[in-house]
Amino acid sequence: TNPGFVVRITQAGLDYAHQHGITVLEKELAQLKLPDISGDFRLRHVAKVHYEISRLDLRSFHLPYSRISLVPNVGLQVAISNAFAEMDGNWRVKMYFIRDHGSFDLKVENVYIKINLKLGSDASGKPTIDTSDCSTRISKVRVHFSGKFGWLYNLFRSAIESRFRKILESKVCENVVSSVRNELQPYVRTLPVTARIDAMAGIDYSLVAPPTATAQSLDVDLKGEFFSLAHRSSVPFSPLALAFPPDHDRMVYFGASSYFFNTAGFAYHAAGALVFEITDSTVVSPRNGGLCRCPCPLPAPLQLEKMYPDTPMKLRLSASSAPFLNIGPGGLSLKPIVDIQAYAILPNSSQAPLFLLSLVSSGCAFRLVGAVPLGAKALFLPPLSPPQVRMLQSIMNVFASSILLPRLNARLDQGFPLPLPDRIQLSNILVRFHQVSEGELPALPR
Repeated sequence: TNPGFVVRITQAGLDYAHQHGITVLEKELAQLKLPDISGDFRLRHVAKVHYEISRLDLRSFHLPYSRISLVPNVGLQVAISNAFAEMDGNWRVKMYFIRDHGSFDLKVENVYIKINLKLGSDASGKPTIDTSDCSTRISKVRVHFSGKFGWLYNLFRSAIESRFRKILESKVCENVVSSVRNELQPYVRTLPVTARIDAMAGIDYSLVAPPTATAQSLDVDLKGEFFSLAHRSSVPFSPLALAFPPDHDRMVYFGASSYFFNTAGFAYHAAGALVFEITDSTVVSPRNGGLCRCPCPLPAPLQLEKMYPDTPMKLRLSASSAPFLNIGPGGLSLKPIVDIQAYAILPNSSQAPLFLLSLVSSGCAFRLVGAVPLGAKALFLPPLSPPQVRMLQSIMNVFASSILLPRLNARLDQGFPLPLPDRIQLSNILVRFHQVSEGELPALPR
């Protein structure tokens, strides 16, 4: 399934996220719980020494050099080098009649960690992330014992250091896997799958495929489809393939195709929201002192100026079908099919239906629906004359400038939620329009 909405995270965006992720990982590793260890070490030509190491306390774990990189067709890789840690604890030794105990300090240096992260999606369309591989290598471990028998401790210090190296190498990856599962996975799942827009519509942001890693970016394909909250139905058209502009200088890009916007028109049309009524009390045109009063330059067979002289009118404008929007380099273009139902407002406040006009773009064709009052027969109207066309254009201009655009701008001013995980805010936002094909679809703003 082609996406209607695409999120692109570039290397710059990953680097920014990496700064915060490493801080979390440092805190997690600093809470490593190391087990007490004990063992026997046989000194050549002397005896067997029994040792116990307990109350291990990892004071710090620092990750000064790290990088996150994209692995095409796989996911992400985090590489950490020259990490170091410090810990302390208690020791106890026993050899023949010699018994001693004390404390020790341990420094772990030149720690190298490599983590591979696999990205995917679940059945609900939410993103998933897991550790596909983790390896740790420690080059140097140094232990300093405090006590009377320094020569004795030095004899089995290398065995203790080797033991610590193996324990730390296994524990580090255990904590990395746990951190990804308990911290990172729940966080990426805060990406909203659906977002409520208002009382009528919502947006489906579920993933249509697992995220795709390339050499320059991480692309996330989302459904990007508006739907009616009252009654969700399938959209009668499909999204075409999107071709993202080859830009990578910003942290994140959002691509919304014309399919995304056209499903909005479909959802609001299905919800009955694309209906507007215009009367003198709604809009007053400075050109004629009112919106539209009979007599009007209407087709001759109607003779409405004789039926309803100087009678106020009401126009009910509705979209007979969902409006179709196209995106080009210059912006957005809309070609709605608008039905204008005219009513005469009688002295007793009742309404008499007059005619229905169907307008398509700048041209128009209209037809009579229902009978004209006073016994007149239903008539098919002849083509419009130039004055009649200009009158209709004037009506549509008043409607667009005084009602449609203010309402549309008021709605756009409220905005609609973008697919962002928790605690993410955007800054330095730039909007551009791109035409990626000659047809109506697809077209892509950024």
